[in-house]
Amino acid sequence: MHTIQFAPGDDIIEICRDNVFKAVFTRDTPLSQGALKRLISPYIGREVEVITVIANEPAALDTRDRQIRYDIRVKLDKGELANVEMTLFPRKFEPLRLEYYTARLFSGQEIRGSDKSFGELTHTYQISLIRSRRIFPDQALVHHFEYYDRELGVNLGGQTKIIVVELEKAVDIAGKPVAELSREEMWALFFRYAKDRERRALVNELLRREEGIAMAGEVLLTVSRDEIERARLDSEYEGRLDRQAERADARQEGWKERDEKALQEKLESGRKMKKDGLSPEQIQKYIPLSSEEIERL
Repeated sequence: MHTIQFAPGDDIIEICRDNVFKAVFTRDTPLSQGALKRLISPYIGREVEVITVIANEPAALDTRDRQIRYDIRVKLDKGELANVEMTLFPRKFEPLRLEYYTARLFSGQEIRGSDKSFGELTHTYQISLIRSRRIFPDQALVHHFEYYDRELGVNLGGQTKIIVVELEKAVDIAGKPVAELSREEMWALFFRYAKDRERRALVNELLRREEGIAMAGEVLLTVSRDEIERARLDSEYEGRLDRQAERADARQEGWKERDEKALQEKLESGRKMKKDGLSPEQIQKYIPLSSEEIERL
């Protein structure tokens, strides 16, 4: 059994940042690979023996390029495909995004050719860990979605499954004895509280009881203590936030320019109508200008 503990003074980096999450679980080391196996297993309902990372750009040691969609895409020992991602700030239409990319993962399998058939399609799993808000209105920590008849409850028997873990809901089970927690619940609590010094006793108990969490914890501790690695991850994350802010500012500036252009067009039309002798009331019938704006024309 692998053992690791966080000291009271350890400054743990936020594992729910997607670049840190990826750095912890995609390293070419027994600890990282072991942690990834044990993370996936409880969410898909079986113990995973072998995992091959088949699409992992950018590499864990170069997280500057964030144009990819899949955080950690893997092939399991029975041929199944899984996409594991951490989302710190989910989008407004997060469930639709998950459905879309799960469909792409499933339909991306190669079955063309006379010697191929639909029966060769393998199971695909989308495992999404959501950090910063609750997506669904119930109290369930984990949701498992697949195709079924909503009237009769008959499962289609398809190969696609979406597993959503809402880490904010881990707050609801934080007081539960660790010995009574499922492995899914343990992982959720670890992700939710790994950085929280006030919850260090809870995190250390999770590290003691679940080997996969202990493996992830040791890699996370190594990253947190490595000043160069931590500075690089912080710089990448802050740079991405800056780029997002710049894009938001550009959009806002674009809206302002469009609004200003529309206003100038209205004023020009109003001037022409006023020059042609139309009254303010008549101008307002055609152009949404205030009386003060018309008076200044």
